[in-house]
Amino acid sequence: MIAKADKLSVNGATYAVHVAGEGPLVLLIHGFPETRYSWRHQIAPLVDAGYRVAVPDVLGYGDSDAPQETERYAMENLTSDMAFIIEELSNGRGAVVVGHDWGAPIAWNTALLYPDHVKAVCGLSVPYSPPGPVRSLQVMDKIFTQRGLFFYQIYFQEPGLAEAELERDPRDTLRRFYYALSGEAPDGTWPKDKRHGDTLLHRLPNPDPFPKWLSDNDIDVYARAFETSGFRGPLKRYRNDARDHAFLTALDDHTIYQPSLFIGGTRDLVLRMRPGFDVVEAMRPALADLRDAHLLEGCGHWTQQERPDDVNRILLNWLSSL
Repeated sequence: MIAKADKLSVNGATYAVHVAGEGPLVLLIHGFPETRYSWRHQIAPLVDAGYRVAVPDVLGYGDSDAPQETERYAMENLTSDMAFIIEELSNGRGAVVVGHDWGAPIAWNTALLYPDHVKAVCGLSVPYSPPGPVRSLQVMDKIFTQRGLFFYQIYFQEPGLAEAELERDPRDTLRRFYYALSGEAPDGTWPKDKRHGDTLLHRLPNPDPFPKWLSDNDIDVYARAFETSGFRGPLKRYRNDARDHAFLTALDDHTIYQPSLFIGGTRDLVLRMRPGFDVVEAMRPALADLRDAHLLEGCGHWTQQERPDDVNRILLNWLSSL
């Protein structure tokens, strides 16, 4: 058993994992640029409902290790890490896995690759999408870069470039980035006409005051974490597109058979990139047991932080039905 916020040796790396409660294991996986702190509103309600909750800092974030090797952040390795954590903390009984943002693809693919470890899976913000014939960044290069437009994941590819910008003032970075993708940000806050060669934070406002769902203390917690860890590890997740595509396309079956759930927001830019596209219906062929899907009206990208009460209610109802 691991003490709360203790360290766990996982496949040669050290993970910081917050563990609380007793009962069936629920693993919560955060996204970019967050830490385990992003699940602060979910931990107590899950514990009170009789679950054991494990919340790691994903590799490269917070108090977990940040290896130099880019390939260590590949989906193949991160899903293996999550399976190891589940095995250690569930005593072999498996877990329900919930992920937000980049944590959602890690959760989806852990369920796909380790069905004996994952009893059910939930994604927040990022729907499940099996790999297509063309790599994601090749598609985005054609849509954005070849037309002279900025796309953040393309910008993240050059080592050191985004790191220098984001680490110059982590608190300023996080305020701008969190606000631009929140439900309170007016349309156009994330500019669609930025040019290739612009930076991530170019033209993103720093709001004063910040929307109430993220307090100054919350931002301070995140800022201190990134002042310590930097952004190198988190950005390397984005630099594994070719490696991830080769690994996942080699699989014979991309269907997830466990019970699944999706929660998103109607103002989440991730879900509005293709106007008129029904993300829920698009998932159904690859999610054999999609129990439910919720799009929270007015909610932006930071689902469990912007709408904690709604997310907790939906999660607990779903968990009780499994």
